[in-house]
Order: sequence, then C-alpha cells, then structure tokens
Amino acid sequence: MSELQDVLRAIEEAGARGERMALATIVAVRGSTYRREGARLLVPAEGAPIGTISGGCLEGDVCQIAEDVMRDGSTRLLHYDLTADDEAVWGWGLGCNGVVDVFVEPAERAVEMAGAIRRAVDERRELACVTVVEVPEGSGVAPGARMLVQPSGEAEGSLGAPDLDRRAVEVSRAALHDGRTGLTDLGDGVRAFVEALVPPIRLLVCGAGHDAIPLVRYGAEMGWRVEVLDDRPAFLTAERFPQAAAFVQAEPADAAAAAGVDRRTYAVVMSHNFLRDKDYLRSFLGSGVAYLGMLGPRARLDRLLAELAREGPAPHDRDLDVVHSPAGLDLGAEGAEEIAWAIVAEILSVRNGRAGGFLRDRGTAPIHDRVGGDPAVADVPAAGA
Repeated sequence: MSELQDVLRAIEEAGARGERMALATIVAVRGSTYRREGARLLVPAEGAPIGTISGGCLEGDVCQIAEDVMRDGSTRLLHYDLTADDEAVWGWGLGCNGVVDVFVEPAERAVEMAGAIRRAVDERRELACVTVVEVPEGSGVAPGARMLVQPSGEAEGSLGAPDLDRRAVEVSRAALHDGRTGLTDLGDGVRAFVEALVPPIRLLVCGAGHDAIPLVRYGAEMGWRVEVLDDRPAFLTAERFPQAAAFVQAEPADAAAAAGVDRRTYAVVMSHNFLRDKDYLRSFLGSGVAYLGMLGPRARLDRLLAELAREGPAPHDRDLDVVHSPAGLDLGAEGAEEIAWAIVAEILSVRNGRAGGFLRDRGTAPIHDRVGGDPAVADVPAAGA
C-alpha cells in the first residue's frame, strides 16, 4: 500500500499545482508477470515517474504513450503479450512470460478520487474503485469514468448511466467480499476495472525487547501498519521504535482486547518469558487473528498449551490453526534481523496462501496467483492498444 499512497499523494499534489500528468494502471495479467492488477505508474509532464508496473521492461514504452495521452487528453488500453517470440518482445528486454493490459489516462481526472482513496487507505477502510476502461463507439460512456463503492453499497461518483452504476455497485461489493480485483463486463459492451482496496496488514508485535526492533522496522518498510504492545511504558517510545504506527500498553492477558484485533491482524509474541507468553497465547487464541507467531521451539509451545489445558478450558484445535511456533520460515535464520525477515516472509506466505518453498519448484506455474477469478470480477481478455 505504501507505493499506492505515494502515487495517490503525487496525483493530489500535481493536481493542486495544475500540472499535466498521466496515470498507467495494470488492469489485467495472465501468466508470469512482474506486477499484478492495480500496480500504477504516474507519469508527470515534468520530473521522474512514480511507481512501477514492471521490472523496468514496460515503463519506457508506457511513458512515451503517456506523453500522447497528456497532449490530447485521450485514454489508451494497451496490450503487451510477453509470450511472443519476436524482435519486438526481445527489444523490451523482458524477463517475464505473460500478458499485461495497461490502462493509461490523464491523471487530472482522477485527482478528486485519488484523495478519497488515499483517505480510505489512511483510515483503514475497505473501498472498491470502478474505472471504465473500454466502451463501444457511441455509448455515451467515457473511458476513465469512476465510482467508489463502500462495502455497504454506498457509492460516490457515476459511470454515466444508472444501469451501469447499479451493476458497478453489485460487482464492487462482491469484489470486496472476496478480496478480488480484475476486469469485468458491466453490460452493453462496457468493461471496467474493479479494484478491491483493503487495508494493509496490521502487524501487532507483542514484547518490546531488542529483537522486536528489526521486526517493527521491516514490517513498516513493507507498508504494513505496525503496532507494538507491552505492559512496560518505558519501552513503548518513538525513539525505540520510530517506524511504529501506534503503541498499546496492556498486560499480556488483556492483549487481544486492548489492541482490538481482527482478521487482518498478524500478531507476533516475543516476550521471552514463559508466563507472559502463556497469557498472550490465552488472550489471542480464538480472537480471530489471521496469524499468531510465537518465538521459541515447538516443545515450548507444547508446554504452554499443556498449561492452558490444565488451567482450562483446553484450546480448541480450530483456534490452533493460526499458531506458528517457532515463528518464521525455515531459512536457518540466526540473530534478531535474520529472524525478523523469516517472520516477515512467513506472514507473507500465510496472507498469500503459499507454503513458502522455492520458486523453482513451481515449474512453469505463474509466480503470482490470479487476482481475479470471481464470477463477478472475471479475468477477461483485454483489447489491443
């Protein structure tokens, strides 16, 4: 989300200065690609571009087309087939082997919406953005028309026709429910990019010891919202954790209630104290967290669970599914910084539903899972440029 916020903020600032700019957004991918749907590149008339849509392969071509878009105010739906074995593809210096569709538009039209999206991201609110990318000739609907839709169905903006707006609300709510992003047909030949914007991971680090410092830093660098929880106020300081978004002072037994956890909360317990860890474990089990990482060997976790069962009630098996102990992927990590990276990697694997193995073992399968796929937000073919 940090890159998205950078792009949105740049759109607002350039818009306030009255500067011309073009926004390129990946709206569909198939096969192996460097970036997925929703990746953005902002090309200002003056200055360096902001964001990325590839590993450097497509940016040059897209920037050239962006100049035309800024000059004549048009929109373009570009189609890059990176699977072709010809001189044009090799001329891009591509390292991918997939298909990428990119929508390029004058970004001045998106200034107001950019502010609304950025505020939703900052406030950790779910929001769907619907952008028309292709229309039949004479339809009266303009490419680049946008709507913002909340999970409740409340909408801001219009695509230009009541029937399209109703359909946009329907597919947006489905996209938010399933966390899906992709192209969809709204009817009458109008295709739109429906993007489910959900808050970034919330990482709750429990225990403000020395080894928590790199974990907080790395989580923040990932664009996650990182909060530090401890019962010792002297350790909960911005000097110790400058990247922390918030501090929660609470006893371990009250951790989940005090922090207000939800399904996007990933908690890591690193107090290095058996009794504290037992209270943390009791607090988080059954709380709805997506992930609970516990430092220490598996034998230690077994002892903690045996203590909880003896004190009653015994933890339910379904509540133990989120527990990862020892926390982190099996990287042979040693020391606070390596262990922190192993934990960050494991959190990514859990969020993405992956086992965390070697990419080479995927064979010819795409590196990224398809973001679309819900019947309401289908991965449909995009038109050429």
